[in-house]
Amino acid sequence: MSVNYVCSCCGKKYKPECLVFRCECGGMLDLEDFEISLSKKDILQNEWSLFKYFKALPFDNSFTKWKDISMGEGLTPIVPLGNDYPNVLVKVDYLMPTMSFKDRGAVVLISKVKELGVNKIIQDSSGNAGTSIAAYAKRAGIECDIYVPEGTSEKKVQQISSYGANVHIIKGSREDTAKAALTAAENGEGFYASHVYNPFFYQGTKTYVYEVFEQLNGDLPETLVLPVGNGTLVLGVYYGLKDLLKLDLISKMPKIIAIQSENCAPIYQSYIEGIDYVDEAQSKTTLAEGIAIADPKRGRQILQAIRDTKGFVVTAPENNILNVRDLLAGYGFYVEPTTAATFAGYFKFIENNKDFSKDKTLIPLCGSGLKSGH
Repeated sequence: MSVNYVCSCCGKKYKPECLVFRCECGGMLDLEDFEISLSKKDILQNEWSLFKYFKALPFDNSFTKWKDISMGEGLTPIVPLGNDYPNVLVKVDYLMPTMSFKDRGAVVLISKVKELGVNKIIQDSSGNAGTSIAAYAKRAGIECDIYVPEGTSEKKVQQISSYGANVHIIKGSREDTAKAALTAAENGEGFYASHVYNPFFYQGTKTYVYEVFEQLNGDLPETLVLPVGNGTLVLGVYYGLKDLLKLDLISKMPKIIAIQSENCAPIYQSYIEGIDYVDEAQSKTTLAEGIAIADPKRGRQILQAIRDTKGFVVTAPENNILNVRDLLAGYGFYVEPTTAATFAGYFKFIENNKDFSKDKTLIPLCGSGLKSGH
């Protein structure tokens, strides 16, 4: 299967073999539409990873190297949160090889990078995407440079290093880190395997929705609550929902409620102002480091996804994140602060919109608390 990049701004197409990471006009690259199959006979019933949906992923049918790269990611359980929240289900997506949902995108992106014959990659991350990319790059035999901001959890830095990646700790903000990685890529130091810029990453995160559809026998929740920083899960979920809709497997899309940290909320600001673009925000320090993105490069697309599902953007109160983390631990789920922030935002939302507490709702547990520095 040959799937081209297409610029989200000017529409120019590129072959992935060109190894570009953005359009010459500066626009972000998406994938052109391609044919997918999600019928029961097309889902690989004997494959115990997200590659059971191989026929809905953008690979040539003859490509098999993913079998050496996959570590059984995906297929995470959906369980009730607890009796106090009878309409809330959680998907335990930290039950992944590197303990975060980012493994979904990383395994697909690195498999594609392997298919393209790349020998060295560059990635920037606040932590979880870096650990995922580093782990799968090691599996694929690809050299890897990971750029992280100072202040990243020491546990995540150690995890990245343990996979043999070269870790570059950058002074300044998350945006400074991205700029340093971009500069390295532009200088030819490696292929920019970015979970933000590269659209193949979102082809991995869309499997979240495929699994939910299968696990709940096609009865999707009315509301999907998701954290949003760079939008890797929001956009993946949106693309997955569009796939289900296109195949007539669902008749409408659930609402996406996207959660930002109140200390770093550029998407929320654009949402409440009713505009379709996102300006870089002046952000404060937040415990929710995984969504502390002041300048989301796909902000326009994230807003469109939320609005297309008739969803909302909500902020999480910073002073309640650790309390909610303790509450989740009381239900048996030990999560990192970014996941706790997602729940803190949801609890604030239903407190002010009590009718939505009656909706069947699904929230991901994105990262294990074992990775956190807090």
